[in-house]
Amino acid sequence: MSHHDHHDHDHDHDHTEPPSDIELRVKALESLLVEKGLVDPEALDALIDLYEDKIGPSNGKHVVAHAWADEEFKQWLLDDPNAAIASMGYVGSQGEQVRVVENTDDVHNLVVCTLCSCYPWPLLGLPPVWYKSAPYRAQAVADPRGVMRQFGSEIPQEKEVRVWDSTSEMRYLVLPQRPAGTEGWSEEQLMDLVTRNSMVGVEEARVPATAGAA
Repeated sequence: MSHHDHHDHDHDHDHTEPPSDIELRVKALESLLVEKGLVDPEALDALIDLYEDKIGPSNGKHVVAHAWADEEFKQWLLDDPNAAIASMGYVGSQGEQVRVVENTDDVHNLVVCTLCSCYPWPLLGLPPVWYKSAPYRAQAVADPRGVMRQFGSEIPQEKEVRVWDSTSEMRYLVLPQRPAGTEGWSEEQLMDLVTRNSMVGVEEARVPATAGAA
């Protein structure tokens, strides 16, 4: 069974894919600023790298691993996610209101933003291209199992799939199931099993044998 939790969207940006002319204007403006010496291209690259690889998704991985290792923190994360996440120092724009949804033996959660690309930047970094694409946004609602199959995850038919629709008012983080065979692992070891895709819900967490894989 598929459950679609749809909220009224109150986005603070356009509800359509950015037209190519807008993207060209952004590139042209960026080039002009660099040419005039107003923007350091290395600083710009560093900023992008910071959001893509350092700020996230490593922050989200840390939160998930901590929840796996500490049952009390996990319950706090589910009951009051914003306070629990803030206690680890992960706060910032695009992440003020986050709800954490837990995968269990009976339920698998998938996150989408059907009208644009709302995403918890402080936890997951910049949204990937596929997350912002119209095909993903449409198929995630119509055929969530099909989407997950494209990412290599086959969810049993007896397991309920819930689709959560992010908005500018509420973003979602999936808490994947902790893989079996990880008893006694440190948080650092557990982090290696968490992927950005598993925190969106298109994949499950890595099993120990695949830890460290690309």
